Amino acid sequence: MLLSAPHELLPLLTKNQRLLGLDVGEKTIGLALSDVSRIIATPYKTIERGKFSKDAAMLIAIVKEHEVGALVLGYPVNMDGSEGPRCQSIRQFARNLAEKTDMPMLLADERMSTMAVTRTMLDADLSRARRAELVDKMAASYILQGTLDTLSSTQ
Repeated sequence: MLLSAPHELLPLLTKNQRLLGLDVGEKTIGLALSDVSRIIATPYKTIERGKFSKDAAMLIAIVKEHEVGALVLGYPVNMDGSEGPRCQSIRQFARNLAEKTDMPMLLADERMSTMAVTRTMLDADLSRARRAELVDKMAASYILQGTLDTLSSTQ
């Protein structure tokens, strides 16, 4: 089930269900988990992309292990708000994943997420190698935190 607004998530979640944030790239998928009260997003891990069926199986296993109620996928709209080829790619990823699970999925605007995370890591004086290692899961956390903040303001 593909959702377009964060408030659509609330009626679909039960108490203590987490959200899983995804920053889906061509080579990796950055992951972040919310706490059970859905207030704080924490970077979780980065998985290397492979065949879709393998990626989906890994995501579904994480969903089960952490009692996740919905997925929040970063949606890379252009700065002017238009949708480009990367948006089509994310929509297709979500459609393919929806064939394997009935998990609600929210497409969340991810404009500036990687830039904001990179700036933070530069300010922290992390090495280029360490930034490359962390950027995807940090971006997933940034995206998820934006959704959590929106949800808390609507309750």
